[in-house]
Amino acid sequence: MKKILFVVMVLLCTQYATFAQTTAVKEKAAAMQQVHDFLKKCGTYYLATVDGDQPRVRPFGTIHIFDGKLYIQTGHKKRVAQQLAKNPKAEICAFNGQQWIRVKTTLLEDKRKEAKQSMLDANPSLKSMYSVDDPNTLVLYMKDTTATISSFSGKDVVLEF
Repeated sequence: MKKILFVVMVLLCTQYATFAQTTAVKEKAAAMQQVHDFLKKCGTYYLATVDGDQPRVRPFGTIHIFDGKLYIQTGHKKRVAQQLAKNPKAEICAFNGQQWIRVKTTLLEDKRKEAKQSMLDANPSLKSMYSVDDPNTLVLYMKDTTATISSFSGKDVVLEF
């Protein structure tokens, strides 16, 4: 009887762990999608990096989900790429007229052709400046990300992925 009870307990724990894992993955995917949709709707967002002891901010517009990660795109030759190579921590800010989003993240390079192709396919206007085989094409994915959506009238919404 004790053996059967033990086996049942192990099975229940395993099922719960699987359920909890699946739920966490779905929550992270939903958070990522919400950040993607917010930034996409804004059209332009502002990416901040560090250059020595000086913050640098510039407008960006590419945002794309590929292979379960949220990506942006730039060129290796740009200063932003050099800054991120030295310190991959970055922040993004955008405003949609009623709410703003602040995204704290680490941006890491994905050298895979599939990631580059997916970004170019999702943003056809980039194809006149970049290609999959162009060594200047740089796609970066977000890691350890916390996004906060705020407004003047409501509670902050915090999203993590």
